[in-house]
Amino acid sequence: MAATNANVEVMGKTGLLKDSLAKVGFEVYPLKVGWYNSVLPLSLRLAYPDDTLAMVVLSTPAMFEHAFLPFMEERGCQKLSDPIDQCVKHCISSAVSECFPGQEVDVSYDYELLPSRKPKFLAQTAAHVSGAAFYYQPSDVRDHPWAEKKMFGVCVHPRFGGWFAIRALLVFGGVTVDSEMVQPDPPDCVPSREGRIQLLEAFNFHWQDWTYRDIVRPVQIYSQKQKDYFSTPPAQRFALLKTWGFLPREGDQPDSTTDAQSQQTDMHTPPCCPFQSCQLFLLDCVRSSSGCVRFL
Repeated sequence: MAATNANVEVMGKTGLLKDSLAKVGFEVYPLKVGWYNSVLPLSLRLAYPDDTLAMVVLSTPAMFEHAFLPFMEERGCQKLSDPIDQCVKHCISSAVSECFPGQEVDVSYDYELLPSRKPKFLAQTAAHVSGAAFYYQPSDVRDHPWAEKKMFGVCVHPRFGGWFAIRALLVFGGVTVDSEMVQPDPPDCVPSREGRIQLLEAFNFHWQDWTYRDIVRPVQIYSQKQKDYFSTPPAQRFALLKTWGFLPREGDQPDSTTDAQSQQTDMHTPPCCPFQSCQLFLLDCVRSSSGCVRFL
């Protein structure tokens, strides 16, 4: 398909978006909508042509110190329903507006749900098909030892292991890419059967001790302050932020409805954790449809 002027302009600016978000601890990986849709049932596909340009955005360990803490310094006196979500939205929306003024960009965040209570996009699916991170599931383990036991999959980043999060999907309406954009394979960082068993058991049974994140040697991990924050239940995070000197305006309280939803979806954990809602995990029946597990 011949590239239009709009296509060329957008593709030429993707590097600007990557550079802008890299400064505050994010990574950006392009993909075609068709790569994502091809591994999903019809009910979960994105309503765009297969050759539409999309991008998945990840946060790295640097995001906390480079984006979140400065964001709280500037906006800590404002009422926030979930500080991390608001920070991520601010960083991504600002970068998109700056790099693509006037361009239609449909931005979906990992915490957003459709009226049906399904996630707006399947985060681990997007990361896998873009080549950003390999999504390991029981089906990737030959003769796995779990029989009929439900085991949830997890993405592993080639540089950060499990010390990252999948934050958003950007879809560029009207922007198409041709066959020159070839789908990359995600790096298989855990190639052995034994390693994959270790990874999935650590994630499903021992998520509290963080060890699944170190299945590969990471180049960077979360700081102790970041670990303290994400180890704190969402309902208690405002109190923790207050001890760090980020004080809400007098009379401001977290929105109870949003906070309740945050308690269900804003943890590092597989759905066996009592803080999460089982509703979000009913989709985990095919390789790419359990991307609703949220990682921080």
